Amino acid sequence: MNTQTTDITNSVPMDKLMDELRLMVADAEELLVSTANQTGDGAAAARARIQKSLHVVKARLVSAETAMIERTRQAAKATDEYVHDNPWKAIGISACAGVIVGMLVARR
Repeated sequence: MNTQTTDITNSVPMDKLMDELRLMVADAEELLVSTANQTGDGAAAARARIQKSLHVVKARLVSAETAMIERTRQAAKATDEYVHDNPWKAIGISACAGVIVGMLVARR
């Protein structure tokens, strides 16, 4: 199987992971804001560590999102080239997929 096809299949869990990471970052930022009035060296140090970690996570999240978008574009381009080079195979594969999906939907 083509690795580009595998990348598309694996991108769905990646989307969910990225959404969860965004939610975690937003929650952590909200926690930082809500504890800003807390005093003490321990609280200040913890806030500083959390803030530093948030910056790192945000940078990695942007990097992962950019990489995922690029892989998706490459897979779409490869698929487009394949369909243009093999139109009848693409039609046959689409027809088979349609029959299988139709059978699965009809069962329910």
